[in-house]
Amino acid sequence: MTLLAGLFDAFTSEAFVDGLKWSLTITLLVVGFLGTFLPIIPGTTMILAGTLAHYFLMGMEESGLTWQGIVIIVILYIASIVIDWVSGAIGAKWFGSSKWGIIGAILGGIIGIFFSIPGLIIGPIVGVFLFEMLFAKKEVKEASNSTIGTVVGGLAGIAARVFIALGMIVCFLIDVFLIK
Repeated sequence: MTLLAGLFDAFTSEAFVDGLKWSLTITLLVVGFLGTFLPIIPGTTMILAGTLAHYFLMGMEESGLTWQGIVIIVILYIASIVIDWVSGAIGAKWFGSSKWGIIGAILGGIIGIFFSIPGLIIGPIVGVFLFEMLFAKKEVKEASNSTIGTVVGGLAGIAARVFIALGMIVCFLIDVFLIK
């Protein structure tokens, strides 16, 4: 019985519980950063979740996070979402897409949300191509160039999300460890 009581005391000690809280926070931040490269994981969403989990699990005072730091992280998160939605459209425009192709990229991205990760990747590409062919009355080659622009824009969006994710993590670290 005393062994069980000792184990119970060890697993319920404040240090052990704090270690679990920190483990959750670090895991969410690291996996979230990896998610900016991997389309399966919602990267910046996990970083935001890690920040908020840390803030609420550790307690407002003990977390080290300030409301200003949280606001900056939320603003960066919103920027990452906006970049996700418009990066393909910007790329399409850069490669000569018409307004119809841009509308197609945005609508394809929105519709793609409902079809998980493949939909988020394929939706804007199909949207640009179809809208260029159907509404802008472009030939296959011109519509294909706009589609290539969507892919290039999507890759640029991934690069931007990586920098935003780094910014979120750096803001978290500075707020927790340097600002008192």
